[in-house]
Amino acid sequence: MRRTYLGEFEELVLLTVAVLHESAYGVAIADGLEQQTARSVSLSAVHAALHRLQEKGMLSSRLGEATAERGGRRKRLFTVTALGSRTLHEVRQVREQLWASVSPQALPTFSV
Repeated sequence: MRRTYLGEFEELVLLTVAVLHESAYGVAIADGLEQQTARSVSLSAVHAALHRLQEKGMLSSRLGEATAERGGRRKRLFTVTALGSRTLHEVRQVREQLWASVSPQALPTFSV
């Protein structure tokens, strides 16, 4: 099977959808990304990534129930598909193999 390319931001969005599970919608995903990365994340960038991930078959979406807090509008909720899960596991495996191959002398020490 041909491996689908997954950019860093797409990977972070896909992981955040998995973390949020049943509560994954645009604003919650953007908030989760900002909390985890300590970077400012635009909602439009999140929506663009969600769209790309859906086109790649890594996410599916459905409309949630209407809520009074949203003026009766419904949230679009996202879930990771089997392809998205497989892709995340493959990316994780590659990263772990690379980290395991890095010699301790190859990376200078730093203080946090």
